[in-house]
Amino acid sequence: MSENNPYLYEKVIEAAGGLLWRNAPTGREIAIIHRPEYDDWTLPKGKSEPGERWQTTAERELFEETGYRVQLISFAGSTAYTVNGVAKVVLFWNMLLKEDGEFQENSEVDALVWLPVEFALQKMSYAAEKTILQNNAG
Repeated sequence: MSENNPYLYEKVIEAAGGLLWRNAPTGREIAIIHRPEYDDWTLPKGKSEPGERWQTTAERELFEETGYRVQLISFAGSTAYTVNGVAKVVLFWNMLLKEDGEFQENSEVDALVWLPVEFALQKMSYAAEKTILQNNAG
């Protein structure tokens, strides 16, 4: 039965990202990004490199996608889904800005916005990520 399904034997795709928070004059804000390839608004995240720790992936991906160096504060949650029949697991951490940076548009990410949670929830594309944000907004 399972011998006919090669996807059952594929390595799980590991990815990590974060909920990047900042304090603004109007209150706490979260960073979300727009990816032109998918035309979606999402939390910054990306695939792990071979042998890379989840936390290292999260820090690297946040820098690559937002331009900010971050400090991991606490585990925020996870999502799991399939991509072309292969399982993908994404772990997220709550993060704060460690040092000033500057967003630079690139081929993967063409926009970054800082929003209060209620507005971010309206703009975000994926229910599972919205749930993680809601669970960590308190």
